Amino acid sequence: MIHYDLICDKGHAFDGWFRNSSVYDEQAGSGLVTCAHCGSAKVEKQIMAPGIPMKSNRKSDSATKMVAAPTDPRLAELMNMVREMRKHVEENAEYVGNRFAEEARKIHYEESEQRGIYGQTTADEAKALVEEGITVHALPRLPEDGN
Repeated sequence: MIHYDLICDKGHAFDGWFRNSSVYDEQAGSGLVTCAHCGSAKVEKQIMAPGIPMKSNRKSDSATKMVAAPTDPRLAELMNMVREMRKHVEENAEYVGNRFAEEARKIHYEESEQRGIYGQTTADEAKALVEEGITVHALPRLPEDGN
């Protein structure tokens, strides 16, 4: 996961988490990264200081994930709300993996039973679904999701 501090063309600052820098570039280039305050799709990365982990006396295995807790209580509350939303989706919808776009079209065109689904698709496929009038929403990735 990579964290970017972002800013829109109206000066609103916000942050975003992405699987890697290529995913950010792809989503931003497709207009899928929008300002959390005004909805503008004209978003750029801000200059950021690198995160340097602190030394610890404890040994850690390679599977240990370090996730810093947000210092802003509003951000912590937002992260908890996102976790709850994701939990609700995972408990009440069917996971279709990388067949998401295909399954969403089948449901939309009534070729498959009406149901909630979640999975993965490319930014181009997500944009095509929206252009077809198919309602989709990206599930935000969280820092603990890893790669």
